[in-house]
Amino acid sequence: MLPTIDWDDGEVVMIDQRKLPSKEVYVRCRTAKDVARAIRTMVIRGAPAIGVAAAMGVALDTQLATEFYRTCDLLAATRPTAVNLFWAIERMKRVFAGGMRVGRSTAELQALIDAEDVANCRAIGRHGAGVVPAEARVLTHCNAGALATGRYGSALGVIRAAVEAGKRVAVYADETRPFLQGARLTAWELVRDGIDTTVITDGMAGSLMRAGMVDVVVVGADRIAANGDVANKIGTYTVAVLAREHGVPFYVAAPLSTIDLSTPDGSGIPIEERDAKEMTYMGASQLVPEGAAVWNPAFDVTPASFVAGIITERGICRPPFAESLKHVCDGNQ
Repeated sequence: MLPTIDWDDGEVVMIDQRKLPSKEVYVRCRTAKDVARAIRTMVIRGAPAIGVAAAMGVALDTQLATEFYRTCDLLAATRPTAVNLFWAIERMKRVFAGGMRVGRSTAELQALIDAEDVANCRAIGRHGAGVVPAEARVLTHCNAGALATGRYGSALGVIRAAVEAGKRVAVYADETRPFLQGARLTAWELVRDGIDTTVITDGMAGSLMRAGMVDVVVVGADRIAANGDVANKIGTYTVAVLAREHGVPFYVAAPLSTIDLSTPDGSGIPIEERDAKEMTYMGASQLVPEGAAVWNPAFDVTPASFVAGIITERGICRPPFAESLKHVCDGNQ
């Protein structure tokens, strides 16, 4: 399993996902401010992974109780859409409120959250492998793999588990503009695993489905509302619409920490907007003329009606999601 983030000699070490696939560079974070900067600048990204990173950041910088809530607020302000970030911070707060010693107890809880993430992704993979045909062409969008979680992956965990079960799987990875997580990260992970992978531009997915070359779509999620509406990387909604039109089942793979029962539907999910330069420049090369306006939301919301199932570590939730999500989350929130 890929070590997305880890402890090393009192520091948080994470692979710099901005440098992949051409360079494998690791960033060392010595303070919670360093971790917050890494989350904000997308050194690390993916809802479960930034939840783990936030837990590590709290553990890193809270040897004194007076620092605790300031550190939690710092990390909570980094990215608004991924609910796993807030879930991890709230778990750390409960430890503190329970009167446990901050430095030791938060570090122990961080390690538990990291281990849970790996176990949950493995379970998501086992449950989800059943929706993948014995010979399957799977389309995925963005990166919901080891790089987006602790180590194994949610959507890519489903693909990995299907392969491990002996199924013949070929993957189409949307490049995922403008940050190219599919082309740079998903393809990098799957090629390392020896899984048949083809990268396509986002605009090619419809033609691929029309040609009958996609059997199932599996994506991750950054937040799932109580009614089953799903916030995920921008472009996911487009893929879901195309899948519905062409009769291709569309599945979402995510841990329970991504489900937000306090948000009734997708209209209440905050959508992060990123810096325009992510669209207007590719490295040092300017792509968009000066004077052109840019709209750069990081996520969109796919209505629950487009989703065949939500794959969690406790099984697959089916419509009506208001009932199945509440049932699967009982005792977890």
